[in-house]
Amino acid sequence: MATSLPGPVRAWRDGGRMTTVAGRALFVRDSGPVPSDDGSPTIVLVHGFPSSSYDWAEVVGLLPGRVVAFDLPGYGFSEKSPGASYSLFSQADVVEALLARLGIERCVLVGHDMGDTVTAELACRSNAGTLGFGIEQIVLTNGSIFIDLAQLTRGQRLTLRLPARASLFSMPTPILRRSLLESFTRTAPPPPGALEGLIAMIQHDRGDRLMPKLIRYIEERRANQEHWTAGFVDYPGPLTLIWGEEDPIAVLPMTARMASLRPTTTVIPLAGVGHWPSLEAPRLLASTIEGLLQVS
Repeated sequence: MATSLPGPVRAWRDGGRMTTVAGRALFVRDSGPVPSDDGSPTIVLVHGFPSSSYDWAEVVGLLPGRVVAFDLPGYGFSEKSPGASYSLFSQADVVEALLARLGIERCVLVGHDMGDTVTAELACRSNAGTLGFGIEQIVLTNGSIFIDLAQLTRGQRLTLRLPARASLFSMPTPILRRSLLESFTRTAPPPPGALEGLIAMIQHDRGDRLMPKLIRYIEERRANQEHWTAGFVDYPGPLTLIWGEEDPIAVLPMTARMASLRPTTTVIPLAGVGHWPSLEAPRLLASTIEGLLQVS
């Protein structure tokens, strides 16, 4: 049975709107002046698996200028069709179409978790000169940018063993809670209300049925590792990794590898922060991103 929405999640939903992009119904939060009256660039936030734009709820109000957050298809309040494609390539198509719909010609891309890989695909298109908008800079937060280094949780491994299709059955809340808890650590635990928000957004519109299908992005990540690594390595603009040091999944050595492949990469480790910087340390994350905008 789906969990009722906690008050903060309802407030996030009520501050956004639904729109149809590339034939898919998307939830979008678009804040800030249009265009930014202080000269700040538009910031586009791309969430990860298995969460939603709500991850950024405590961050968006702390960033300057126009900030756009949205739920990718299959996540949060966006459509969750069992028969649809949730390929990372199609997710990138949706982001590109959404930004065209919003009239965004240039932006800063900020990714987390799976959103890092969606960002990598957009960078590949930018490098090839085929992207419909300009990327002023890329900021990545904790995500498995090198899947061979990822320390998948027990819950992730078990979900990957399920048939690669939408399930007919909902995932029991206790199992979902235990699986999400594995992405936190004893030294970087979930903040109050974080698990409840994550669970509510996953279970909304029976989205937990899609988990066995959505998690296939990990297999797609493995199959296209060279392609997406090149997207970041060849990207000519500023690339920054803001990384929680306590992440049990997307471990800190990923940042060292990226810095070795691309020496101009800026790495900013966050002490005492784990896999979810936007949930665990939203003020620190926002101030760090704002500092990057001022430097550029």
